[in-house]
Amino acid sequence: MFHFNNSKLKLFIKYMVSIRCKMVVKSELDKLGLHYTKVDLGEVNIKEPLDPGQQALLKAALLKSGLELMDDKKAILIERIKNVIIEMVHSDDESNKINFSGLLSKKLNYDYNYLANLFSEVTGMTIERYLIAHKIERVKELLLYHEYTLTEISYILNYSSVAHLSSQFKKVTGLTPSYFKKLRYRKPTASGEV
Repeated sequence: MFHFNNSKLKLFIKYMVSIRCKMVVKSELDKLGLHYTKVDLGEVNIKEPLDPGQQALLKAALLKSGLELMDDKKAILIERIKNVIIEMVHSDDESNKINFSGLLSKKLNYDYNYLANLFSEVTGMTIERYLIAHKIERVKELLLYHEYTLTEISYILNYSSVAHLSSQFKKVTGLTPSYFKKLRYRKPTASGEV
């Protein structure tokens, strides 16, 4: 559940994937009078160890918000892999342009092959498939809520070409990106059909 790292105490929290989740965690830590130095997706650095009562209270409070305090080392590492992928896919900086396996190894301090094998073993899915699923969800979001062209989206998400993006999108969704975007703008007919 918590590990000493550079004289900091770390807590690992499952399902912590948004700014709202960070706010919930900060609020719960404040309520318990715990002092934190960093609250990131899936990870919290606190200044003092939790006593069993504080641990139970934090665990219960987080569960009410759909979050889970973790203690299994493999599960923690899997959650950290997922968080790096989510951060990378939704980041507006240049992290998408960096070699993914190198980025993951550097951020988590493990050999990529070890991370890939562990991820497959525990989740039954490859890291690449998980990454592609999140990239396609991001493509959908960018198509529906932003005025980006496919060329711009392929650049943002570091696809080698628009053709590669389109091919992957169709493989995952069964639709071309342009057809997917058109579906949003179709109006129902009088009979209720789309």
